[in-house]
Amino acid sequence: MIILYANLFLILADRKSAVAGEGSVQSQKRSVGEECVVLLHGLGRTRLSMRFLYNLFVDDGYRVWSKSYPSTKNTIKKLSNDTITKALNYCQTGSNKQVHFVTHSLGGILLRVYLQDRTIANMGNIVMLSPPNHGSEVVDALKDNFLFQFFLGPAGQQLGTGEGSIPLSLKPVEGVIGIIIGNRSYEPWFSSTLRGPNDGKVSTHSAKLSEMRDYLVVQSGHTYIMDDEAVIQQMRHFLLHSQFLKSR
Repeated sequence: MIILYANLFLILADRKSAVAGEGSVQSQKRSVGEECVVLLHGLGRTRLSMRFLYNLFVDDGYRVWSKSYPSTKNTIKKLSNDTITKALNYCQTGSNKQVHFVTHSLGGILLRVYLQDRTIANMGNIVMLSPPNHGSEVVDALKDNFLFQFFLGPAGQQLGTGEGSIPLSLKPVEGVIGIIIGNRSYEPWFSSTLRGPNDGKVSTHSAKLSEMRDYLVVQSGHTYIMDDEAVIQQMRHFLLHSQFLKSR
């Protein structure tokens, strides 16, 4: 029980740090063809978990949409429709030539759900960080725990590998997709429930998609993978070139 409280501390801290005026800012420093980047955070987090990427992509000249969504309050389908619709309403105004997506964990599942029966005009490249594309055994182990249900809500319950798994119900989607997953766990109490190399929440195998363009395993954990310097370099390269930098 103490372990579960400790792991949920990050979620609560992230929520309390959320502030009004969440942003959609266009950099005036330089242009990359009026392209837009949508940032989708993970389960139990807020836009603040992506704040470094937000500032970085603005400085790179992209228009950037990054807002908190109530990831613990609704089902994955509702979160997907509501959140991505808002993002596209922002990104598809004006003369934007492409809309890119950078997602973390649950954010990648929201995008896959949205693309099941819809297409996105001027779709650019997609980078998924630590996506549970085949579900997570961590959810299987904790789904009956009251604290897990209370803090992570309906969407959390839908991320398992068994009956009711949303990730396992999805068909391949169209898009240029690059996936980055870590193989370092700083949460051994969760790693024990996962099969094979993992980042503490998601196994490296579960992150893969048959339709992915590129795939990369890095020495990082799940929670802060978006702040890893090597990962950031790879993301920027993929948005521009549709592939990751290869080992030198």
